[in-house]
Amino acid sequence: MLQSILFLLLLVAAFGFFAWQVRKIRANILVGRDRDMSGHAAERFQKTLLVAFGQQKMFKRLTPALLHLVVYVGFLVINIEVLEIVVDGLFGTHRFLSFLGPVYSLLMATNEVLGALVIIAVAAFWWRRNRKPPVKRFTGVELRAWPRLDANIILYVEVILMVALFTMNTSDLKLHQLRGETLPGAFPISSLLTGLLPANAGALHLLERFGWWAHITGILLFLNYLPSSKHFHIILAFPNVWYSRLVPQGQFSNVESITHEVKAMMDPSFVVPPAPTAPDGSALAPTPFGAKDVEDLPWTNLLNAYSCTECGRCTSVCPANLTGKLLSPRKIIMDTRDRMEEKYNSPVIFRPNVYGAEAKHEPITDLANATLLRGKVTPEELWACTTCNACVESCPVNINPLESIIEMRRFLVLEESAAPNSLNVMFSNIENNGAPWAFSPSDRFNWADDLFAAEKPAKAAVA
Repeated sequence: MLQSILFLLLLVAAFGFFAWQVRKIRANILVGRDRDMSGHAAERFQKTLLVAFGQQKMFKRLTPALLHLVVYVGFLVINIEVLEIVVDGLFGTHRFLSFLGPVYSLLMATNEVLGALVIIAVAAFWWRRNRKPPVKRFTGVELRAWPRLDANIILYVEVILMVALFTMNTSDLKLHQLRGETLPGAFPISSLLTGLLPANAGALHLLERFGWWAHITGILLFLNYLPSSKHFHIILAFPNVWYSRLVPQGQFSNVESITHEVKAMMDPSFVVPPAPTAPDGSALAPTPFGAKDVEDLPWTNLLNAYSCTECGRCTSVCPANLTGKLLSPRKIIMDTRDRMEEKYNSPVIFRPNVYGAEAKHEPITDLANATLLRGKVTPEELWACTTCNACVESCPVNINPLESIIEMRRFLVLEESAAPNSLNVMFSNIENNGAPWAFSPSDRFNWADDLFAAEKPAKAAVA
């Protein structure tokens, strides 16, 4: 009875703290600009099924995809046993699901095999991330300090959880063997480990209880670590894919107010819609063009930031990054998340990444007036982007770094007139000549005259 009460208190505390963290993150996401993402349910469901559940984009790189699949499937299947542990903890039962008979045996055997494969996969992930020299996409200024430690903590915790699971099963199996009883279920891995444990009923009972408590407590602690970790993507990947863009990747969004002005110029009969007003009828402050800080980005971009797996696939295919430019799409997304935490969370859930000289940033001294643009992301990074959409295509959970880049570049151009000189020359040519080139419209066909003049003597010579 006492154990059930303690377990209930642990469960309430764990889920209560998790809900508090999720509520804070949801509030951060909703500071972004409103965006209507309703409709197209069938298309969104299909995309979520393929990309989020089916891991479709992961299989562009076969080796990490297979390792990730083992961990992913293990996470899903082993959590069925967690359900059994929760019921046993609340009601004082033991192996509650054993009434399923052969199905239970299959489930336990699958859990054990997957648990062993998870340990192997995690060891492979650890080696890939920490070997010398490391895989290039696991390097970069955005992965210094906390992000690097965070990735390794996750791997260590997963091994600890699997070891606790095998400790519980192996102790329980040997305890039943000593008593001449049959433990419900099939345990192909634990049956190989029973020789490592003492043949003492009291010690085995303590080991079984230790494994049981360590496994479920570890899972509840891990649940509350998720919102502080890149591993939060195991939850947010699904809504992130659901709300991802359905338009062609090369299609940019238009600024509504500018669109109205152009339509009015082209069609005098066009009536510009009235500006939106506050609920009390008063005029709202003008919406800035583009994005200077996180609240200027659409809320879907902020959801992207919390869904980032920090895997680096976007940066590893970025042509600007590959040619030595400062741009890293992963850093743009991580900076967005860090800025939300820095500005809106007290206490901080995610730990913002503070860059040093290696990021080529000027030191930020005025933290009260710092913003995402220039506070974390530099114009040099933004203008290095070629808008090729390689980062968008490669992301396994459909994050769109390009949209954030475009919004910040819009702010630089439309609010600060801070475009590079080469673009300002192009803008001036378009305004004066109707084309990006510095030629008068009346001279546009001079090339045809020159070509005709060159061909005429040649034709006369042939004749």
